[in-house]
Amino acid sequence: MNQKWVQLFIFLGPALLCVAVLRLWPAVLAIHESLVDPISGKYGLSNYLYILTDPEFIASLKVTLLFSIIVNPLQIAIALALALLTNAALPLIGLWRTLILLPVAIPQSVSAVVWGVGLRPDGPVNGLLNALGIASQPFVTSPDQALASIILIVSWVGVGYWMTFLVAGLQDIPQALYDAIEIDGANAWQKFRYVTLPQLRRPLTFVLVANTVANFLVFAPVQILTKGGPQDSTNLIMEEIYTQAFSFGDPSSAYASTVILMILVIAIVGLQFKLMQKGGVR
Repeated sequence: MNQKWVQLFIFLGPALLCVAVLRLWPAVLAIHESLVDPISGKYGLSNYLYILTDPEFIASLKVTLLFSIIVNPLQIAIALALALLTNAALPLIGLWRTLILLPVAIPQSVSAVVWGVGLRPDGPVNGLLNALGIASQPFVTSPDQALASIILIVSWVGVGYWMTFLVAGLQDIPQALYDAIEIDGANAWQKFRYVTLPQLRRPLTFVLVANTVANFLVFAPVQILTKGGPQDSTNLIMEEIYTQAFSFGDPSSAYASTVILMILVIAIVGLQFKLMQKGGVR
């Protein structure tokens, strides 16, 4: 065997093995098991017909799509704003980047516990609101505020991570492009619109796709703080899959739900790539 192929296998082999064992094999298993009827043992679409007529599953899909429509643009906008801010020549810029990135080092489960304490009716967040003359808020105990609270927690964890990719993209933009457009009399907004955004299309595409996938898989904050409630207002699809598999003891429905989740994510990511390509990404 060629020495280069041996070296390639040595370096990529462990990673490819992990992808096969931890990603591909569970996906194949989910597809296989989702096609097996739990009663007759025959292959068919009975599991899909069941969950697609299940009001709880349909409601979780709607909540998940609403969550994604809100959280994805919000996180990317905040990450981009922070990237622009921390890419400027500010004093102690390394410290500010570290502080913004710090929540990424904390597991989502730990962040959920910390925010759960902070958002309690007698917690420090309501204490701060009361000091400002604002009445206490129910946050995760309210059907109207629980999903927004989950969005807050997930964004607090995620924006610093996505910011790092955008900062790297900003630092790769040649200064000559800014100098050229500045000679033409461009202002700050025109520099951002005609230089920064076009040059950031590739990292923005990556952040958009990765962020979309990550937010479809949000589980820990929901499971720890709300368990899908109150009144199913935070019943994201991962929580619904967990409930089907472990609370109701119905793994067949959970497998079918997982396959539908995979199809949904692939479809949305494919649409995002197509739209970004029309916008100039190749």
